[in-house]
Amino acid sequence: MHYEYRENNYDTPANYPNFLGDKLFLKTRIFFYCRIVKLVFDTNRVIQKGKFSDKAWSEASYYALRTIEGCEGKVHIRNMNNIDKHNGAVVFIGNHMSMLESFVLPGVICPHKKISFVVKKSLVDYPFFGLVMRTTRPVIVGRVDPAADFKAVMNDGSKLLKEGRSVVVFPQSTRSSGFKPDEFNSIGIKLARKAKVPVVPIALKTDFWGNGKIFKDVGPLNRDKGVFIEFGEPMDIKGNGKAEHKSITEFISGKIKEWENKY
Repeated sequence: MHYEYRENNYDTPANYPNFLGDKLFLKTRIFFYCRIVKLVFDTNRVIQKGKFSDKAWSEASYYALRTIEGCEGKVHIRNMNNIDKHNGAVVFIGNHMSMLESFVLPGVICPHKKISFVVKKSLVDYPFFGLVMRTTRPVIVGRVDPAADFKAVMNDGSKLLKEGRSVVVFPQSTRSSGFKPDEFNSIGIKLARKAKVPVVPIALKTDFWGNGKIFKDVGPLNRDKGVFIEFGEPMDIKGNGKAEHKSITEFISGKIKEWENKY
């Protein structure tokens, strides 16, 4: 496992070298996406050989993080010790800015806990990348029938949590570069309450990997934005969970504002 992500905090070293390939492609997005496509194809081959595991997923995610850093992205991760404060499975609840989160969070969390994501069905239907996501035992929602999605999260998510596998939930209808608390639903809270496990908030600022106008997953690289990930304290759900939901939205809002003002 990766030593850097077993420490409490991590920052990309100031002297981290820019990849030669990135320089040769004049620091456009081409080299970055070539490495990401290679990563997806390589992971598919591992799956087809029957050698995919949580460790392999973590290693692939680590490659994605190094790709970001080699293309001048500065990664800042805080309070990883909060991942381990509860020995068992938890529900991670975070905001959703870009595709970057699906690539980098396994490399940060998997050295500590096994995870699965709640993902929309279109993501598991993607060529090649869809196979990777399907292999990681996701909870799949269609985003068409809210009642069916709620049932899937409650039933499938609870099964994973009982097995000791944590679940990552992004309670927003779609990725957004901004954070609007009123669009942040409480499904993660409800799942944690049903399964009787704590929640761990994740504040994310991942607009280094921008959302594209035509193809949302292939957006520009905003090299001045950086990547910020911070884990909050685990919280047990008490009563109807409204207080915990409010605390999570305030944590995320506060961190995003802090990062925007500081960097």
